[in-house]
Amino acid sequence: MVAINKYVLGASMVGTFFGASVLLKDYVGGGVCPSKAKIEGKTVIVTGANTGIGKETALELARRGGRIIMACRDMGKCENAAREVRGKTLNHNVFAKHLDLASTKSIKEFAKNILKEEHHIDVLINNAAVMRCPHWKTEDGFEMQFGVNHLGHFLLTNLLLDRLKESGQSRIINVSSLAHIVGEIDFQDLNWEKKKYDTKAAYCQSKLANVLFTNELAKRLQGTGVTVNSLHPGVADTELGRHTGMHQSAFSSTVLGEIYSILE
Repeated sequence: MVAINKYVLGASMVGTFFGASVLLKDYVGGGVCPSKAKIEGKTVIVTGANTGIGKETALELARRGGRIIMACRDMGKCENAAREVRGKTLNHNVFAKHLDLASTKSIKEFAKNILKEEHHIDVLINNAAVMRCPHWKTEDGFEMQFGVNHLGHFLLTNLLLDRLKESGQSRIINVSSLAHIVGEIDFQDLNWEKKKYDTKAAYCQSKLANVLFTNELAKRLQGTGVTVNSLHPGVADTELGRHTGMHQSAFSSTVLGEIYSILE
């Protein structure tokens, strides 16, 4: 009887743990979009679309009939992802384009080509990000997380802004993170040159910058027909945590996702 009680207690504890994990995942993961709207004739740019949230976003919007531009740094992976999306959706208006958000030269070249090739841009989804990488610098000398997650998208958005305005009822979506709530912007040392580098704090700073940029841009674009939103993507099994080690655990990457950066 004692052995049985111990077994039951152990099983109960395991069940409670996994039950709480599922509830946590559901809570931070948010709801499922109920919309079945089609977007035929709409042009959508998704950065960081070769994997994770960006790839799934491109896939879903391609299913809805959009003209999808998958903007990625690694063209090999991007071409493979675009081919997969075309195959799954039978939408041949899915294109891979090179964009390195750690390079202002690359961003300007990408924007120049887009403005030359696309007569309208209906949705810009600034999704690409790096999380808790070593103290790397971008090509232009900016701290990598702030440079890619915020500055790169800031430049890209502004270079495409006139075309977005011209397109009428367009949208800009900045993928931020719940991590922004503990972020602080150090205007005296954005590049972490005067203090010891903290990968977590640097990531949170970049995600807060996403939200602040979104809020200010939304104010400036009132009355233009351009809607600007930022979002926390919820729990997702992505490669974002490749520099933290959490991606090596199927459980932690699926259940905890981005909130790892806050709760650690």
